[in-house]
Amino acid sequence: MSRQDGQGTDRSPAPRADVCIVGAGPAGALVAAELATSGHDVVVLDAGPRFDPAERTERMERRIRPAHGPESVWDMGGERDAFTSEGDMYYPLNAARVKGIGGTTLHWQGMVYRLHEADFERRSRDGVTADWPIGYDDLQSYYAAAETELGVAGADDNPFAPPRAEPYPMPAFPPSYSDSIFAEACEALEITTHSAPNARNSEAYDGRVPCQGYGTCKPVCPSGAKYDATVHVARAEEAGARVIDRAPVQRLEHDDAGDTIEAAVYATPDGEEHRQEARQFVLAAGGIEIPRLLLLSRSEQYPDGLANSSGLVGNYFMDHLAARVGGTVDQETRQNHVGFITTESHQFYDDGGEARGPFKLEFLNYAGPSPVGEALTSGPEAPWGDGLLDHIRESYGNYLEVTGLCEQTPQKANRVELNPDVTDDHGNPVPEIHWSIDDRTRRTIEAANERQRAIMDELGADVHWVVGPDSTGPAFHHMGTTRMGEDPAESVVDPECRTHDLDNCWVASSSVFVTGGALNPTLTIAALSLRVADRLDAEL
Repeated sequence: MSRQDGQGTDRSPAPRADVCIVGAGPAGALVAAELATSGHDVVVLDAGPRFDPAERTERMERRIRPAHGPESVWDMGGERDAFTSEGDMYYPLNAARVKGIGGTTLHWQGMVYRLHEADFERRSRDGVTADWPIGYDDLQSYYAAAETELGVAGADDNPFAPPRAEPYPMPAFPPSYSDSIFAEACEALEITTHSAPNARNSEAYDGRVPCQGYGTCKPVCPSGAKYDATVHVARAEEAGARVIDRAPVQRLEHDDAGDTIEAAVYATPDGEEHRQEARQFVLAAGGIEIPRLLLLSRSEQYPDGLANSSGLVGNYFMDHLAARVGGTVDQETRQNHVGFITTESHQFYDDGGEARGPFKLEFLNYAGPSPVGEALTSGPEAPWGDGLLDHIRESYGNYLEVTGLCEQTPQKANRVELNPDVTDDHGNPVPEIHWSIDDRTRRTIEAANERQRAIMDELGADVHWVVGPDSTGPAFHHMGTTRMGEDPAESVVDPECRTHDLDNCWVASSSVFVTGGALNPTLTIAALSLRVADRLDAEL
């Protein structure tokens, strides 16, 4: 018998489920859509709410008003989202994550890349870190499927990218005006540039409109032209899956032998707890909440946390580090005309060896303040009317920035653990993040800065800021906390993404990454998730 909470929503457990998925972001949504379409009974539990698509314009407006911080756009913060940070560097966890149906793809930039072949073989090629137990060839067909599912606009013009056997689903976005300025400098410096693939529509695709040019891609796309996981949540529900929002999973319970998970225990807004039983379980709640849930699920058989016989759950936490050089030039740059990146360079990605890791260069289309931001933050003495217009004309429109992502070398000491002294709204210990950067990562950032400065110098720019090793921050790509491997003593999941310790527990997440490369991880998350769905379909 169904039970409704005080909001009139049925959040009672399904009487029968083949698969219970924890998390309704891109990984969970893709697995749910694939399995539900194949005829399996699927239940998805997510900690956050359903966001009304009609409110996206309001959320966009909230983003461009300086009185609102980034957390307020998607209602992050408070006791529910509490965390602590230790280590050499503070980790601002809530600044760029979203809890809710669609997950962090509601907020993301929308850049999608296949990892390079070398990213899977860093130990073999460079003598550092570790190799993945799978290679690029194992994921190539899933990368292609993921590009189709998400809808990727791109061009096969990157000479440094791994091989591909098929075109992108949509043509690439053309280079921006500021890209043409950078192109001249890069040509003089013999730096090869190429297009950047984006999970946003350059033309109508999959029932969604082409990009409308709002320019607020991160943190909200009002038109829906940028992919987010609600696309596959809807597809899963149309195929019969149940997706339950505001149902944070408190713990996982296993059988007496400790071989299989029997139920996910979740809370609902009315204060009750429920048990969702299933034959198989997929953890898809991201690189912070997955290890936290496993650690919260400790038992007599697993005193250090579920699936943690290796002691590595939460260890090897990685992110990508920012390297940036920006300033002004004596010409118009049309800054903020495009809200995403259209040109990059991967020329220096794979030539680091043992000394440094990979990095990529990004030519920013939105350096400096927007016109709205300039007007709203120009100070109490700023003129209004025609005077304000003249002020903006004088101070706006000549900014440029070369940015980039740098690989963080995985270190066991970088980790996610529980802080028993701080609890969330259900009384559970919050995640505590230990984060620092090592010397090899510092050298990677320095190498990126050197190339960025050379480009800005070639342009004759006045450099206003440099983000280097001592001022860097994260890209909010949470990786590595349930790493993949053949040896159960050295990893949490096997090459199929099934936990070594429990035969019906799978992890679909960047948390399984062994190394992070220097490329945005969502396409690899999607490829791994489609692969997990294939394995589960065969298992069921």
